[in-house]
Amino acid sequence: MGKSKQPTLQSIADDLGLHVSTVARVLNGMREGERAASGATAERIRKRAAEVNYRPNPHAASLRTRRTNLVGVLVPRLTDVVLATVYEGIESAAADRGLTAFVANTQDETDRQRNRIDMMLDRRVDGLILGDARSDDHTVLEELTRREVPFVLVNRSVADYPAATCDNYLGGRLAAEHLLALGHRRVGVIAGLAHASTGIDRPAGFVDRFREAGIEVPDEHIVYSGLDSQGGHYAADRMLDGDAPPTAMFAVNDFAAIGAAGAIRNRGLRVGRDVSLIGFNNIALTAEMHVPLTSIESRAFDMGRDALELLADTLAGAAPAQRRTKPVLVVRESTCDAHGSALT
Repeated sequence: MGKSKQPTLQSIADDLGLHVSTVARVLNGMREGERAASGATAERIRKRAAEVNYRPNPHAASLRTRRTNLVGVLVPRLTDVVLATVYEGIESAAADRGLTAFVANTQDETDRQRNRIDMMLDRRVDGLILGDARSDDHTVLEELTRREVPFVLVNRSVADYPAATCDNYLGGRLAAEHLLALGHRRVGVIAGLAHASTGIDRPAGFVDRFREAGIEVPDEHIVYSGLDSQGGHYAADRMLDGDAPPTAMFAVNDFAAIGAAGAIRNRGLRVGRDVSLIGFNNIALTAEMHVPLTSIESRAFDMGRDALELLADTLAGAAPAQRRTKPVLVVRESTCDAHGSALT
């Protein structure tokens, strides 16, 4: 008859549907006479350990913490220069903390996200940084919370989950204040993705600021589309085809703004003369365009650093928290006084 397999921290974690780091904290604390955790979860872990006759391996080098010093990062697509910059910030902060980060793409699809999360947990990551959280589906985040997997959101936020983002609502307000100061009253929003907080908070800040000025942005001038140049081009065409096209547009992403610039030029109009245009994130390309683009600086690199630091603090026992970078308006030639517009 074969010898039964020795129970491990991982097998106990799998039995209980918990993250291995949670089990390790409880059982390592119990082993040393410390109470590393309390409450129903800790009691479940101790009960299961006794049932399977768990014994720690005294020769394991990482027995005390069971840490791998690995951090898994998920993004919709690393070809997005903003997300690549966020990841650079994560890597920089990870190196400072003696951690190693690795990234996987999910194409913003829930099934891929679940698959990549399982892959990362199989590699025993200490925690996750998620750049693809959806505001219309909290299921994955609820599951990670239930399993006590340490995680932090980055770039996008959802409810009160720990997150490192830009203050996107304030960024939308800054764009609106700039256009109001230039005299624009007929404006449009290229709103991005409806399921992402960036496509919720940035347009909301913009629309609310215009409403405070007594101006309602009509629904037909708020167009959701992809965050690439093709999506921006499509959204701008939709608005320019209307009976009263906007004299200014705010795109929640620089690449969408670049696409909008193409749509404006295709109609024989001039960016920064006939139609004002504002982007978001202030990527390096914006300053090099034929008409340099006014944009909202979001400090993507700092967002990445913030996310890693929040996760490291969580792993060290700190309470989950949120951080927001402060957006800054960077004015260039793509925005102008409304009275010079050919559309007025």
